[in-house]
Amino acid sequence: MKKIGLLLSTDYKLLSVAAVLEVFETVNKFSVANGNPKPFEIYLLASDENIAQNKTALGYQLTSLKEAPVMQIILIPAFTSDDMQTSLRANMNCIPRLVAQYQKGACLGSFCTGAFLLGASGLLNGKIATTHVDASNGFSNAFPLVKLKVDKTVTQDDRLYTSGGATSSFHLLLHLVHEYCGKEMAIRIAKVFAIDMDRENQSYFSTFHPSKDHTDELVAIAQSKIEANYQDAATIEELIKDIPSSRRNIVRRFKQITGITPIEYLQQTRIEAAKKLLEKTNQQMNEVIYSSGYNDPKAFRKVFKKSVGMTPTQYREKFQIK
Repeated sequence: MKKIGLLLSTDYKLLSVAAVLEVFETVNKFSVANGNPKPFEIYLLASDENIAQNKTALGYQLTSLKEAPVMQIILIPAFTSDDMQTSLRANMNCIPRLVAQYQKGACLGSFCTGAFLLGASGLLNGKIATTHVDASNGFSNAFPLVKLKVDKTVTQDDRLYTSGGATSSFHLLLHLVHEYCGKEMAIRIAKVFAIDMDRENQSYFSTFHPSKDHTDELVAIAQSKIEANYQDAATIEELIKDIPSSRRNIVRRFKQITGITPIEYLQQTRIEAAKKLLEKTNQQMNEVIYSSGYNDPKAFRKVFKKSVGMTPTQYREKFQIK
């Protein structure tokens, strides 16, 4: 029987925890119904501080992460908080225990923003990983040594697993069921939970949320100019020419604050505008292209597919509000 540990971190997201329990409990149930033993022994792990507050959770006895036996895999759920630094500080005491488990042979996996805790362990340095698309800039800035693949739904590098946002958690769970219990069980679980087994990309779920929580007036001016004039400007130089600073200084400070260059900011602003038009209007495709600031339909389609992971037509078919 494989020992599966689910970490009840401080600020964990209940939906993330519930998904893990539901899938592995269902696998156990199916296995028993087929006359076989349960493949998984499920542990809810917590720090000693959290256990002091609650001895049980979700119908399970809590096990101290410090005293837990070696697991086959420990899974880290998503965080409820958008303030990752605060959540990390609240969970730093878990990191040495996670590293110790890994050094003893355990696999570690994270769901969505749980990747921040895995990243803080240092184990992901030099390895590929993913997280929620909207948290990708923050993750890259916090952990520059990690090879972030934000478009991926699931990653595996050695004994480290990560998944993207929300429903991507089910794809990591399905991957683990397939790995531990075989293809037949994975297909059965996919059908029960209506999981699209072929989805490898999460780019089309991203939303451009540029950072504005800063005090750099020059960067704020550049952001405002881009957002107000993205439809009309042909080049980024046109947008920033009146800002009292050199182009080189603007680009340097802009990337330092937002994580991307002004040109990338303009491009993402235009793509986000196009996505909204595709979702909410019946405009012809050429109208969408011109309304979002592009003059070359071929260039627009190329940039859109690279950024979103599908063509504009496919995006409209999938997400248009009818």
